[in-house]
Order: sequence, then structure tokens, then C-alpha cells
Amino acid sequence: MIHLEEVRHETPAELNALVSDAIRNHFRYRAESKHRQHRALMARGRTSLAVGLAFYALCFVLGQALVRLTDSPVAELGQESLLIGGWVAMWRPLEIFLYDSWELRRQERELIRLSHMAVHVECPHG
Repeated sequence: MIHLEEVRHETPAELNALVSDAIRNHFRYRAESKHRQHRALMARGRTSLAVGLAFYALCFVLGQALVRLTDSPVAELGQESLLIGGWVAMWRPLEIFLYDSWELRRQERELIRLSHMAVHVECPHG
């Protein structure tokens, strides 16, 4: 329900149609914007995942090579450090897919729901 205080010259039906269309278009546009943001986030997530997996594999292979070269506690420390570094590289892709994407989808669904709401305008007519 929208209450206007100024006098309008449109009929109540025209005013309701005009305002309803404007509100629906606004929320539909915002929902489409969230959808585009989600697609861009997923593309960034796939790129981050590919880079993260490649870096993790490199860290794993280097760690294994380090331990095979010398069997010392320092080599084992280096191996573990490389493994942790590889896992840290995976942080952002996991964050994107497990947390960030859900929030954008939730916002998009909410905006779609708002784009379907009923609108009624009341105002004095002149």
C-alpha cells in the first residue's frame, strides 16, 4: 500500500498500473543484476579453483621431492609448510562456492519475490 499526499490527475486504475509496473520493473532489474553478479562470481570461483588446485598440486609435489632429497626434520617442516600453503591457496575458491554464492542466490530470490508483490496506491484525485 502506497499513500500519496499530492493530488494526481490519473485515474486510480492508471495510477495503480503505473506504480505497480515501476515497482515490479525495479525489483526485476535488481534481481537480474544479482543474477549477473552470481554468474560473475561463479566464473571467478572456477578460475580461482583451477589456480588453487594447480598451486596445491605444485606444493604437494615440491613437498614430496623435498622429503625424498633429504630425510631431515627441516625437510619434513618444509613439506608440511608447502602443504599448508597449498590449502591456503584453496581458501578463496572454497569460500566462493560454499558461502558467497548462497547469499547472492538468496538475495536474487528475495528480489524476484518482491517483483511479484501486489501494489495498491491511494491518493487524493483532482
